[in-house]
Amino acid sequence: MALTEAQKRAKAKYQKKNREKQARYTLKSKAKSFIKNEANDKELKELIELIKERKLVLKKEEE
Repeated sequence: MALTEAQKRAKAKYQKKNREKQARYTLKSKAKSFIKNEANDKELKELIELIKERKLVLKKEEE
């Protein structure tokens, strides 16, 4: 489906205004895709450990 010129301008305006949100969305999408489609067992185990460590950091920050 082709975008109209107005839609293209609106999309560009949104992306400019929400750069951090867009960057975070892209990173999350890439991470999920890697986990679902590419990661082997060793990489999944490493990611699980990284997630555990990150959760501990976040928990400490909440205290």
